[in-house]
Amino acid sequence: MRSVMSTLRARRNALKTLGLGALALAGADPLRALAAAGKPRRIVSVGGALTEIVYALSAEADLVGVDTTSLYPASAQKLPSVGYARTLSSEGVLALAPTDVIATEEAGPPTVLQQVKAAGIPVTVMNSNYRFEGLLERIRRVGQIIGRDEPAARLAQTLQQQWSATRQEQARRKHAPVRVLFVLAHAPNQIMVGGRDTGADAMIAYAGALNVLGGPAGFAGYKPLTPEAVIAARPDVVLVTDQGVQASGGVDGILKLPGLEQTPAGRSRRVVSLEAMYLLGFGPRLPAAVAALDAALVKAMPA
Repeated sequence: MRSVMSTLRARRNALKTLGLGALALAGADPLRALAAAGKPRRIVSVGGALTEIVYALSAEADLVGVDTTSLYPASAQKLPSVGYARTLSSEGVLALAPTDVIATEEAGPPTVLQQVKAAGIPVTVMNSNYRFEGLLERIRRVGQIIGRDEPAARLAQTLQQQWSATRQEQARRKHAPVRVLFVLAHAPNQIMVGGRDTGADAMIAYAGALNVLGGPAGFAGYKPLTPEAVIAARPDVVLVTDQGVQASGGVDGILKLPGLEQTPAGRSRRVVSLEAMYLLGFGPRLPAAVAALDAALVKAMPA
């Protein structure tokens, strides 16, 4: 706690030295005002999809730190890391001297975000909103925060065109909805399955498939995998992330999870995987990710 308070005092002293102490005390955003005046921006992005948006707006030179989910593009992995989004430290964030912090709802703990704000750093937390419209809103807000309003508008227009093309292509390929079970298997001792109101549920629906644990008869969020629920769900396909496949020792490891071998998906070895942030990030690659998932599910099923 003492180190946090020392950091806060140092930050306030820096603001006073810059002639911005009165603005800070008045509750204004002095560092954001500095950026608007032509001073360099220093952005910390907590959320892989937000980092992708910054890159898509050609503002990557302003990034000084990212979290561990910021894996794309590959150059983002070379930036200083503030660690896992849910277990941030104020010291780690403030050490990068950011002028702005942008984060998803998963970022925390809340006390850390409050400490960063108390140091005079604007912190913007954005709604996950697992919809295409939510992506467009995040692009607009990021563009506004980092002074890239026009590039944000152009990016949104491009994505709308891509989205329309993807949806039209899907409409031309009519097929019976595939019954999909999403399994989150990044940690061997914590295997979860996805219900409604999740990114996985939204992606499955966008791909024209059916989440076997979603809908009114299912549950919200993620719950531990149980063999009884898996067997009763009768999935045609098991959907996982590439990271989950790796953590489980390959497709064989996925199929050995409790109950899966006794499902249509398990008996026919129908497992589809995509990279985690590509599948669940809801960033600028969303239209391509939906098209890729749709194609993979169709390919997995017998003609």
